[in-house]
Amino acid sequence: MMKQHHKLTLFLCLTWTITLLYGEMVAFWIPTLRSCTWPSSSSMDGVDGYDKVAVIADPQIMDKTSLHLPPKSLALEVAQFFTDLYMRRAFFASILPFKPDVILFLGDHFDGGPYLSDEEWQESLNRFKHIFGLKSQDRFRDIRVHFLPGNHDNGYAALLSHKPEIVRRYEKEFGKRNYRFTVGKVEFIVVDAQTLDGHPEGNLAAATWDFVKNVSIDFQLLPRVLLTHIPLYRRDETPCGPHRSSPIINQRIVRTGHSQEILYQNYITEESSNRLLDLIKPVLVLSGHDHDQCTVSHESNHEHIKEHTVGTISWQQGNLYPSFRLLSASNSALLNMSNLEEAVLTRLCFLPMQTHIYIGYLLLFIVTLVTLLFWPTGGVNFGCHCSDFLAHGKQLFKVGTKEKTEDENCEYEMVWDAEGSMHLVRKATNTPITRAKDTSGTMERGNAVMRHTAKKGNAQEVEISMNVDDPMTNLPPRTSKSTAKFIIHRLVRMFRMLTVIAVVNIPLYMMLLFKDWIDQ
Repeated sequence: MMKQHHKLTLFLCLTWTITLLYGEMVAFWIPTLRSCTWPSSSSMDGVDGYDKVAVIADPQIMDKTSLHLPPKSLALEVAQFFTDLYMRRAFFASILPFKPDVILFLGDHFDGGPYLSDEEWQESLNRFKHIFGLKSQDRFRDIRVHFLPGNHDNGYAALLSHKPEIVRRYEKEFGKRNYRFTVGKVEFIVVDAQTLDGHPEGNLAAATWDFVKNVSIDFQLLPRVLLTHIPLYRRDETPCGPHRSSPIINQRIVRTGHSQEILYQNYITEESSNRLLDLIKPVLVLSGHDHDQCTVSHESNHEHIKEHTVGTISWQQGNLYPSFRLLSASNSALLNMSNLEEAVLTRLCFLPMQTHIYIGYLLLFIVTLVTLLFWPTGGVNFGCHCSDFLAHGKQLFKVGTKEKTEDENCEYEMVWDAEGSMHLVRKATNTPITRAKDTSGTMERGNAVMRHTAKKGNAQEVEISMNVDDPMTNLPPRTSKSTAKFIIHRLVRMFRMLTVIAVVNIPLYMMLLFKDWIDQ
């Protein structure tokens, strides 16, 4: 028959195994299996009437600029590994199973892109490709991938005007910063938002606005979606909808003192935003940069245009609820531009909350330690042991206090029972003490009388069991030794059981980590 502590070890071992399998694997299947589906409309032939686009924002691959840690330090390497691993799992287990036709990155692929040397930038690029499987051409044979530049990739206008090599480095790897492409019967317009509010006479800003003007003069045959890394202008404290998890960020623009070039901005200026909407005339706007989910409505030419700001895919960028969006673009011709609201449909999908998973691991670890330490298994009744210990302490308290106050009013008799144990019996002195004449059966010394038999049934007698040799000094050492022995036994058993749980689950955890990290 299995011992009780063996059953407990087996139970905790299985609990840890199930928890690790969920946190490291099953949690990333939930968006695909249950919580998210491609948006569709019954009037557009369901899902078959749409081409499918997965939208990802702000991976911001961590580097030496991220946490103010020394480059190549162990702390930075560990943070990078677990952050990269989360995004890789999210991409392969939560996004790719939806089988998108197009994958769209809304900018900020890197964290400190403009401040990295060519060697450091290349290292971050290799990590980016590894996380999203871009090294294998066969994996994306039937999937198109498009990229937008972000402020963490190239910087704002003030930096770009002084470091044109940053732009050339980006465009060599990711292509043009302003371009257009078509998915189904919907046209997507990519705009380098970091240059829109730059100096009007600057080459980068002029090139972006020239591109926008060229798009505007073309006859619009298809509904358009505007893609911009920086969100369009919104008034301060504008509500972001029910899916926002962090406080609203208000407008903030920082310019250089001399040239008035942009150093930082949360949103595109109101003037540039209105101009973009008037020229491009989109039916939908998608943006990133904010790291949190936000849905707002803009008004242009008496029409309401919805903008979805997509949350970051990384769990290390200030959002406890990482997310991505699924977008369905109609592949049917829309007669006279009708039903534009059904031409492009989107749905927000949340990823596992990695911070909560790690908190769950910590709580389970604490519960495991407490359970192994205090659970009454292996033939040791912890509750009874503690009760005995408290009882001994209570007796000591009684002996140490009452004897001092009642010694003058009572006498003691030392009595042996049939088993040979001695008991000290206290009697009240309200009756005269009669000394026995026959000393053959008794011996007396002072007020203590020793007899061979114990009197029973006397209501005034209070019996206290004590050691014959030294009743006042032997009990505490024996209690101390017993307690110390009990604690050592319990700690040894806890360490032994904890070792069994670790031997089973640590290899499982390591296998799950590197299974998802190694290219398949």
